[in-house]
Amino acid sequence: MSNPAFIDVDSIAAIDVHVHMEHGGEASPAEQAAKKYFGDSGAHLDRSALADYYRSRKIACVVFTVDETLTGRPVVSNESVAEFAAGNSDIAIAFASINPNRGKQGVEEARRLLAAGKIHGLKLHPPIQQFSPNDRIAYPLYEVFAEAHLPVIFHTGHSGIGSGMPGGGGVRLKYGNPMPIDDVAVDFPEMPIIMAHPSFPWQDEAISICLHKPQVYIDLSGWSPKYFSPNLIQYANTLLKHKVLFGSDYPMIAPDRWLADFERIAIRDDVRPLILKENAVRLLGLRKANE
Repeated sequence: MSNPAFIDVDSIAAIDVHVHMEHGGEASPAEQAAKKYFGDSGAHLDRSALADYYRSRKIACVVFTVDETLTGRPVVSNESVAEFAAGNSDIAIAFASINPNRGKQGVEEARRLLAAGKIHGLKLHPPIQQFSPNDRIAYPLYEVFAEAHLPVIFHTGHSGIGSGMPGGGGVRLKYGNPMPIDDVAVDFPEMPIIMAHPSFPWQDEAISICLHKPQVYIDLSGWSPKYFSPNLIQYANTLLKHKVLFGSDYPMIAPDRWLADFERIAIRDDVRPLILKENAVRLLGLRKANE
């Protein structure tokens, strides 16, 4: 895997593997409901503010959109995400998001973006994109990223998007169950997989998959660390210490809040740098200056 960005790994303090690029306009009903669910993070949606925020804190970030129509949120294109990352290559790494239900058209877009060197992974949100990860409709898309040995991030667990809305905003939580991702890990062993978020209410299932499949990781985004289960903290400190990643879920949760709460939980001192930076350096193929 080639170095995806001009990031000086030695100069950064952490790598946030879960950052959403938003449209920056008036909030949709789904976004208003999500803000009520998460609380006001104080994060700015303006892209220059996003870059300034991360740069000022010496944090690199993986940025992406979500290719979906369910929530009615304005679309942010993959090209726009790639343009942002290219303009902020000292801190930003672009992942694409492509709804598997787009079929051949989506696969062609993925191949075009990869060929141009614009993206370095894929973000999928099964509950909002309305598919099960092991549905064969998604396999042609996986083949593209498996061939490139690039990581795919899957949303897992409860969705803050739609929470409190009538009918949950149409979001079906069953698609957030991580167990179907085990099939994907079996069928694409060369494709790194990141299961995003503590996978409530399926945390033990996510831990089991991560323990069993060498190429599967867990990111800790979307929840304040003070709500992490004891089981997740136990495995993060021990058997999964090389497979757990810092993620915030910006702008719903900002790194300042996440990191402050992370300081207060019982993570071992020797494990903290692995979670905050070193595991992502290895997974993303970043290189240190002396390498």
